[in-house]
Amino acid sequence: MPKAFGPRTRESALVPSARTGQKPGVSVPEIFDRRLRRFRRDRAAPGFADHAFLRDAIVDALLDRLDLVTRPFDRALDLGCADGSLGRALMARGMQVTSCDAGAVFATNADGIQADEDALPFEPGSFDLIVSAGVLDSVNDLPGALIQCRRALKPDGLFLAGFVGAGSLPRLKAAVAAADDQAGGAVPARFHPGIDVRAAGDLLGRAGFVLTVADSERLEVGYPDALRLIRDLRGMAATSQLAGQAGPWIGRARLAALADAFAAQAGVDARVRERFELVFMTGWSPGPDQPQPAKRGSATASLAAALKS
Repeated sequence: MPKAFGPRTRESALVPSARTGQKPGVSVPEIFDRRLRRFRRDRAAPGFADHAFLRDAIVDALLDRLDLVTRPFDRALDLGCADGSLGRALMARGMQVTSCDAGAVFATNADGIQADEDALPFEPGSFDLIVSAGVLDSVNDLPGALIQCRRALKPDGLFLAGFVGAGSLPRLKAAVAAADDQAGGAVPARFHPGIDVRAAGDLLGRAGFVLTVADSERLEVGYPDALRLIRDLRGMAATSQLAGQAGPWIGRARLAALADAFAAQAGVDARVRERFELVFMTGWSPGPDQPQPAKRGSATASLAAALKS
């Protein structure tokens, strides 16, 4: 049985100004309930492999991107290590890997560190590679987390991340909205705000990364019913972690209406094709040997002349 807590734990209600640029003593708005998020990850840990197809797809895509980089990496951080599959793949490539997760069980199983992504305990320049699969979409202070990742990298270090982005789960969202509408009355927000490709690229630039790339891939999965999808989301720790939520909850009547509305979207094969948008971020910490833009006015040929010709 795993221990209750990992070898090291770090919690923070306030994110230090040295990391995020916030004024001292000013708290970052908490979109997500940190304790609920840890509970969701700890609950999912024992059977995670049975529901981890989204993270597996993200891990494969990150490794494909890493294989395109010709330079070697020695020290890597697996941020949001979950079942440790990404970290093991990096170790197989000869890297020394530090694992980190907000969940105590995941962190302990990986012999790693328990810490929220926006309160990292690492010294500047600790790694030359940071990878993150499937967690950055539910971080309270994502800009601050990216700044901390950039500072934890050595000059010319690489940051690679992937997560479920905006535009995901349109079928389930439509079914939930229909069930809530049928019940009448005000309802709480039930889905996390999403991050799209443009926002991801902007966040990388704001955090100080250079040579940035943000892109996306679409994954569609067929489901026979809504309950099967909800079980997968629960099993991958992807159900709601929003802070300050209250009822009305999805009771039996709403769940039945949700199931009917979801089933009504089925195709000829009696399965509903649910969509997941996977967003990927690539950025480098600034380094002296990287390609630099030419100085303004240093061109030796006229663009206007070239266009005329």
